[in-house]
Amino acid sequence: MAIWNLGSINADMVYSLPHFPAAGETLAATGFDRFLGGKGANMSVAAARAGSHVAHIGAVGADGSWSIRRLMEYGVDTRHIVQVPEPTGQALVFVDPTGENQIVILPGANRAIPETAIQAALAEAAAGDTLLIQNETNAQAMAARIGRDLGLRVAYAAAPFEATAVLAVLAFLDLLILNEIEAQQLQQATGQAPEALRVRDVIVTLGARGARHIDTGTGEIRDYPAIPVTPVDTTGAGDTFTGYVLAGLDRGMALPQAISQAMRAAAIMVTRHGTADVIPDLRDVQESRLG
Repeated sequence: MAIWNLGSINADMVYSLPHFPAAGETLAATGFDRFLGGKGANMSVAAARAGSHVAHIGAVGADGSWSIRRLMEYGVDTRHIVQVPEPTGQALVFVDPTGENQIVILPGANRAIPETAIQAALAEAAAGDTLLIQNETNAQAMAARIGRDLGLRVAYAAAPFEATAVLAVLAFLDLLILNEIEAQQLQQATGQAPEALRVRDVIVTLGARGARHIDTGTGEIRDYPAIPVTPVDTTGAGDTFTGYVLAGLDRGMALPQAISQAMRAAAIMVTRHGTADVIPDLRDVQESRLG
C-alpha cells in the first residue's frame, strides 16, 4: 500500500518573538531558523516516519533542490516532484514564548503543479492506496476525482480553509480532517454540521482539548483527550497528526488505534522547535511514555 500526497513544499523561515507585533510595530526577533515545511511536505514526512511508503506529488522552483534532497533523506518518494518557473513556496512563521504561531505563506510553485504531472503520478497508484490533498496546491478537485475513480481512499486536510475548495472536493472524500475553527467555517459555508456531511469519517482536532472522530455512517462520536505536555512550538502539530493517522490506516490499523498513535506523535511534536525536520519517527512515538 502507499500514500500519494498532492502537497505543498515550503521553506519555513521561523522567527522567535517576545510577542506578536501590533499593527505598525517593529519588533526584533530573538531567534531564527530555516526548516523544510509546507503542510504537504510536513504530512509526507510524518507519514513516512510513521512507516508508510509516501509518494509526494508537488513542485519547486529552481531554488528548491535542497527541499527535494531533504524529503529523500526522510524517506519520501520524490520522483513526482517537478521543477517549475515559479519560486519555491515560502512561509514566514512567527512563534511567541507560549508556542503559539502566526504564519504568512507565499504559494509560489505550490500553485503551479502541472496537471499532467499529477495524472502521471496517480497512474501508478493502485486501488486501496490513499490519496491525500490539502489547500496549499492547485488541482485538488481533479486529483480527488481521479482518486475516487481509481478506488483510492481519498483524505483531505481542509487547511488553510477555503470554502470554494472544500465544496469542490466533498463529494469525493472518504476522510476529512479539520480543526475546530475550520469545522465552524465549513458549517457556515454548507449549512451542515460535521456529523451531517456525506463523508464517512470526519476528524476534528481540538487543540489542547484533543480530537473528535465522527462516524457519519453510524452516528457515533468519540472524543480523544489531549496528552498533557508543555508546548514550545505548535507549528506542524496538525500536519504530524494527519500524517500519522493516514499512515496508521495504510498499515492496517483501525481508525481509533491510528488516532491514538497520532495523538502521541502530535504531543511529541509540540515539544520541539521546527517543522518537517523535527517530526518524530515511529520509534519515538512507540517508546514515548506519553498517554
